[in-house]
Amino acid sequence: MLATLSDSTMWVALFQIVIINILLSGDNAVIIALACRSLPPKDQRNAFLIGTVAIVLLMTGLTAIASYLLTIPYVEVVGAILLLWIGIKLLIPEDENAELNASDNFWGAVKTIIIADIVMSLDNVLGMAGAANGHMGLLFVGMVITIPLILFGSAMLMRLMERFPIIVTLGAGLLGYVAGEMAVEDPALKGFIANAHYLEIALPILGVLIVIGFGKLLAARQAPALSTEA
Repeated sequence: MLATLSDSTMWVALFQIVIINILLSGDNAVIIALACRSLPPKDQRNAFLIGTVAIVLLMTGLTAIASYLLTIPYVEVVGAILLLWIGIKLLIPEDENAELNASDNFWGAVKTIIIADIVMSLDNVLGMAGAANGHMGLLFVGMVITIPLILFGSAMLMRLMERFPIIVTLGAGLLGYVAGEMAVEDPALKGFIANAHYLEIALPILGVLIVIGFGKLLAARQAPALSTEA
């Protein structure tokens, strides 16, 4: 243990993991804030904590299999479709009077966080895996260190979303953009996109338009029903 602590290479690797995770945690914070914004304050804190711990555990586990999964055709296309749906769903207002479904809403938020992070983390963990150089324990420690940063970032975004609702739309649009990027990187589409480079830009933009367009449309359709129930 002492030898490990005195090894400068290990400290450098740990520093790299933390920095990479901080850079990648922006997406995680957006997802957590979007998914939890409609929950009561007490449930928000619990969902923040559960979601963040789940992110750490999942990303640690995904590191071992991410490089393999990313070679399977259509895995990233399926992930992109999931992200599009999650982004659209996050723009649809929830019934604030549905107190009987509070438990469902809480676990629904946690489920949204976990699914979105699994999808978005497949390619992200490769950078951290390279920095860890096979040391799974080091990777786990580095990710645990960033838990407070993710929690702080999510809480700050929540407050900003309450003051500036446009951030909700921008956050959902970000998920659409990432979905488009994932589709571009899928091995099954590489050959096709190689002959149509404009798709590298067009698909992410299309993802944004799909999420915001369908999200706003469904939200507008649901608004009269919610106002009638109120």
